[in-house]
Amino acid sequence: MILLDRVTKLYNHKGSALERISLHVEPKEFVIIVGPSGAGKSTLLKLLTREEKPTSGKIIVGGIDYERLKDRDIPYLRRKIGVVFQDFKLLPNKTVFENVSFALEIAGVPNREIKHTVPKVMDIVGLKGKEKRMPLELSGGERQRVAIARAIVRQPKILIADEPTGNLDPKHAWDVVRVLEKINRYGTTVLLTTHNQEIVNSLKRRVVTIKDGHIVSDKAAGSYRPS
Repeated sequence: MILLDRVTKLYNHKGSALERISLHVEPKEFVIIVGPSGAGKSTLLKLLTREEKPTSGKIIVGGIDYERLKDRDIPYLRRKIGVVFQDFKLLPNKTVFENVSFALEIAGVPNREIKHTVPKVMDIVGLKGKEKRMPLELSGGERQRVAIARAIVRQPKILIADEPTGNLDPKHAWDVVRVLEKINRYGTTVLLTTHNQEIVNSLKRRVVTIKDGHIVSDKAAGSYRPS
């Protein structure tokens, strides 16, 4: 599903963000990526979504070899990858339904299919009945779940969740994590980056630790102890 083979990303002004990292993620895995700020986690995610290109090394995602990926095919790639950020990125003047359906509208999905699909996704993230609410009428945790719904409404094979609980209190953080677990059970590969030690150690999932641009640990039921 995801393969990185000796991938290096160099930034002229900062040196290397990632140096010869190799990583293999199987379909339907749930992988937590941890490490201190500046370790290279965000760079790794940007490489996977093709916001950045590697300086060297090979990246293959869902059978797509990034070396052969043409710019015009990047939207097709990104349909395979849903992304959730720490800061929600919701459209404040649109309802919850409109925020989620927007991802389908720009892909040219017919209205009939949108009306059928969005309620199903709202149910998955635990927000059924709140379709007409505005983002500011929701809690932080609910807004993050709207963002997750928007990320999965096109049924991506991979969901990248970049610090999705960073701005949330413990209860809402766990609500979001439980939704990610549910999505993973439905067959979506999940990559989660987080600094939340309690979440990492409680989930007992595969944990990949990045430090100074290198993978220093990769354990099947790992833990996280910030240094």
